[in-house]
Amino acid sequence: MPQFAYTAIDASGRTVRASMEADNEQLVLAKLRDQSMHCTEIKRTNKAAKAGGMSFGRKKLKPKSIVIFSRQFATMIDAGIPILRCLDILSGQMKDPTMKEAVIVVTQDVKSGMALNEAMLKHPHVFNKLYVNMIRAAEIGGILDTILDRLAGFLEYEAEIKGKIKGAMMYPVLVLIFSQLMLFVLFSFVLPKFKEIFNGMDVELPPITAALFSMGDFMQKFWWVIILFFVGIFFGIKSWGKTPRGRYQLDYMKLKIPVVGELNLKMSVARFSRTFGTLINSGVPMLRSLEIVGETLGNAVLSQAIDNTRTSIKEGQKLSQPFYQSGLFPNMVTTMIDIGEESGRLSEMLVKIGDFYDQEVEATVKGLTSMIEPMLIIFLGVVVGFIAISIMTPIFKLVNSVK
Repeated sequence: MPQFAYTAIDASGRTVRASMEADNEQLVLAKLRDQSMHCTEIKRTNKAAKAGGMSFGRKKLKPKSIVIFSRQFATMIDAGIPILRCLDILSGQMKDPTMKEAVIVVTQDVKSGMALNEAMLKHPHVFNKLYVNMIRAAEIGGILDTILDRLAGFLEYEAEIKGKIKGAMMYPVLVLIFSQLMLFVLFSFVLPKFKEIFNGMDVELPPITAALFSMGDFMQKFWWVIILFFVGIFFGIKSWGKTPRGRYQLDYMKLKIPVVGELNLKMSVARFSRTFGTLINSGVPMLRSLEIVGETLGNAVLSQAIDNTRTSIKEGQKLSQPFYQSGLFPNMVTTMIDIGEESGRLSEMLVKIGDFYDQEVEATVKGLTSMIEPMLIIFLGVVVGFIAISIMTPIFKLVNSVK
């Protein structure tokens, strides 16, 4: 996506110089207007984001690094240590090179008079929009220690949920990979030996055995075709997913796949609720919060629904109404949002929704894991049984002919 460098004046009259990724210049201007900022200069730059002469585009940040940074920063601010001193200490302690470079540049920018959120905004590969906007709200409200602590807890919880999901899926994935490797070795090296033996005995092969040996011959001669086929499918889907239409359709399919689609929806609802609730509770305006949440969900279908919600709110509708009309959010979610709006406790309701769906995600992952394991056993049993019958049938036929 193209990157645009801009100079703008915010609502307090401060000059902001930063960069933003967008499809075109008009989208950048629209986003700046939503933030109550007046753009004075804008130009397109290289795609790789650079800050202070350091490029972060090719370096991947470890998720744990931003969690550690936030927790340590919150602790030091709560202890009464000045921001600049905190940043100096943190820049010296960071082990992740990407995080370390970003903190060093942020420290330099803050020393030069730039606000902390503006300095962080220059490093989108390290500090995402959720992080920057919460820091901005914290600086305006003078509650930086509280917001940092809330951010640290939010990031830690998200990392914990992701870790549980990865841990639960590790065993089935390893079993599946190992079984595929064993099948490849069996078809490529073991079955050809049996074929030579049967050919030497001049035995008429049963259809099931002939089919098995034909599969083995095909894998031996055209194994590269099989690999190219799957690689082509992978990169074809990946390239298609980079287009707006392709990404939307792929994300829609992800939500409609049995069991897996339900898990994806629950994960997205949990992330939406927790992020939206955290932003509202931190003092970020509702429309701005919805924009940030839509960009951080990672699903084009849900992001489109949230964009439609922003439009409906501007037209005077309640928050819960467009969510209900989209048909994507469960009734419990829209009902609790409606109750939150009526009672003035929207952020509290959103956090409760996030907690509920985080538990639902854990339960669904456990159920999916317990379902995958017997399915893998059945699959392997069918394959092994098919191979055993295919090999033993001609042997029995040979024994009978000898008798």
